Amino acid sequence: MKIMKQIKLFALIFLLSVCSVANAGVIVLEGNYMGKNIFVKNPFGGAGVGFCVFEVTINGKLSPDEVNQSAFEIDFANQGLKIGDKVIVNIKHKDDCAPEVLNSEVLKPKSTFNNSKATVNDDGVFGWTVDNENGKLDYIVEQFRWNKWVKVGEVSGNGTPGVHNYDFKITPHSGENQFRAKQVDYTGKPRYTRTAKYTSSSPAITLDDDKFKGSVEFKGGETMYEIYDRFGTIVKRGFGRTADINTLEKGEYYISFDNVTEKVQFK
Repeated sequence: MKIMKQIKLFALIFLLSVCSVANAGVIVLEGNYMGKNIFVKNPFGGAGVGFCVFEVTINGKLSPDEVNQSAFEIDFANQGLKIGDKVIVNIKHKDDCAPEVLNSEVLKPKSTFNNSKATVNDDGVFGWTVDNENGKLDYIVEQFRWNKWVKVGEVSGNGTPGVHNYDFKITPHSGENQFRAKQVDYTGKPRYTRTAKYTSSSPAITLDDDKFKGSVEFKGGETMYEIYDRFGTIVKRGFGRTADINTLEKGEYYISFDNVTEKVQFK
């Protein structure tokens, strides 16, 4: 009789285990290998039998890490990965419980570059040199215009250790210009290069009037511009010799162009 009860108990445990696996959930982590491992908090299953996680795969391959414990580490050391390599981790678990990934951010690229120099050459190319990159992130190129930093382009970062040189063809305004590049990682905090200065000999762009209808013409050449309403909201931005204002209501506006801002009236 005692043996029969034990058999029934083992059969019940097996059945619960099979049902839990059949009705499984999965946590998918995607990112890049940055040299650090992932830690997982692993509670018991909802039925109180066994731990929540029952399988971990890395890029489709079964991980050898021991998951039958209250907390475990997903070790990438034996996966043949290089810094920056793409990683997809599947953490398979029973559907009546929820494991907790404690540091999923380790798969996100982090801005760590060191910038040794930033210059603008005679051909109007902004260049910067960095090392110690530890994650593939874009560099956002900014120009100081109208008393603020304005985004003017992007350059893809290499994302690997070593020295890397980057360049970006600039469109300067008249007079003294300033340029820099930045990266923004998962922390939301920007990391900047040095600022490079460049003096342009181009003539100043001007307006012939302060009242316009249909379009605004910039005298002297093409320019980046921004148009603000009287509340300071940007209603139009672009680049060229003219700005189409047909869709804008009549009234008072401010136009930032070249390296100046002027108050105008649209009729």
